[in-house]
Amino acid sequence: MSLVSREPLDQVLSNYSIRIKCIRNESYKEKKGVWWIQTDEGMKILKKISNSEETFKHILHAIEHLTGNGILIPEIISTVHGNRYVKFDDNCYVLSNAIEGKNPSYNSCHELEKIVRGLAKFHKASEGFSPLPDSKPKCHLGLWVEDYEQQIEDMKRFYSEDAASTGINAVSKTIVNEFPYFYQRAQKAIDGLKGPEYRDWVAEAAVTGCLCHQDFAAGNLIIDSKGRMYVLDTDSLTIDIAARDIRKLLNKIMKKAGKWDMDLTGKILGIYQSENPLTASKWQVVRLDLLFPHLFIGAINKYYYRRDKEWSDEKYLERIREMAAFEKTAIPVLESFHKIIPH
Repeated sequence: MSLVSREPLDQVLSNYSIRIKCIRNESYKEKKGVWWIQTDEGMKILKKISNSEETFKHILHAIEHLTGNGILIPEIISTVHGNRYVKFDDNCYVLSNAIEGKNPSYNSCHELEKIVRGLAKFHKASEGFSPLPDSKPKCHLGLWVEDYEQQIEDMKRFYSEDAASTGINAVSKTIVNEFPYFYQRAQKAIDGLKGPEYRDWVAEAAVTGCLCHQDFAAGNLIIDSKGRMYVLDTDSLTIDIAARDIRKLLNKIMKKAGKWDMDLTGKILGIYQSENPLTASKWQVVRLDLLFPHLFIGAINKYYYRRDKEWSDEKYLERIREMAAFEKTAIPVLESFHKIIPH
């Protein structure tokens, strides 16, 4: 019997006053899963949460805060006992309404603007958030320097072993050739983040409150028939400054385009600024975070730790080369960042 077939869906769904017509599994790993639940009241989505109950309480509290400030997130359905989730065998399951609509496209000027404005509104809506005392929030606030140093030094250890070895494969040869450049670039980013701009923003956010989605991208957004944009997949909500989400969204958009684009970057920053204005020093933090080679480090990390076990060496080589080339296209934009920062 497969792991997914062992899930106690009948027991979990018996906690809700719904009539079930059909259940279809969308995705599954042992610690998390997603099911489409067709009911007589429309389609619902059941999720098995990989977080601990204490962390899930933080996420639910964050969702309440965001929705209370105007962010559209699919409504969570309460159980017959008035609970917002079901706990079964130390796992948490949550049922929510499914939103009918389409994912926005980065290729549509109107929809791209909707995404960027949505992110700015999301960050603005997160102001005033404070975690519950009995929850265990995800938090990256103030931890970037330590985290980035650990990431780059961890990869340097693997690189040093490969550089000192003979008879290495094509993947390792590529890493040996590329790593010194990206190591130097990472050090520049880390040195910059040790400055007052990052510290001041962290100190301010600790007082005002802040949340990041961590994957505010087209695939996690739905535009319904009325043009309203809903934010999905809030399982990774973390406490951190807005720069984290901005960097991730910019990388997604530019990667989709194949390379960094100066004019498009300026347009995106301008749209964001019109909804949630940032100071020049905060935009400098965004620049420093983009300077750190997250995508290249992520690609070689996957290879060294074999995180995608089904991937061949050829697939890893393709990904590492792609990320190295893409990251380098950002340099002209980052060198002129001060010229395109909105004022």
